[in-house]
Amino acid sequence: MKWFRRKHEQSWEVVGCECIDPVPMIDYDDELDILRVRDTATCGTYIFDLGKRSPQGSDYCRAVLFARQQLLQEIVKNGYNILVLESWTLILYRNGKSHRIEVQYAGRPAHVSGKAPPFRPPPFMAVLESQHLFS
Repeated sequence: MKWFRRKHEQSWEVVGCECIDPVPMIDYDDELDILRVRDTATCGTYIFDLGKRSPQGSDYCRAVLFARQQLLQEIVKNGYNILVLESWTLILYRNGKSHRIEVQYAGRPAHVSGKAPPFRPPPFMAVLESQHLFS
């Protein structure tokens, strides 16, 4: 088997990465009636092209929030309404002066009867807000 790469296309360089391991998103003090929990986590990968502008801390936060929202929409289609565990990975790429953010968001879906508890912010978002990552 031969591998071919386009001659005029440069590969993307990884500038940095932030990973958050799975974190419980419900308190066990909450009186939730959990009817079912999926056996495995659901994962989605989302890519955001920033073009030639340099990424800011708010770009990272918006990318993670968007990825989470997309994953929540996906689990609702499968009959779940909360995530009991959540994790994410953010990778910043550079190709010349262009930048790209990739977010891999994962969660363990469950279904609770009645009204689902309000969503909390994604875990450890302060990591993205508190510093200029990858600079």
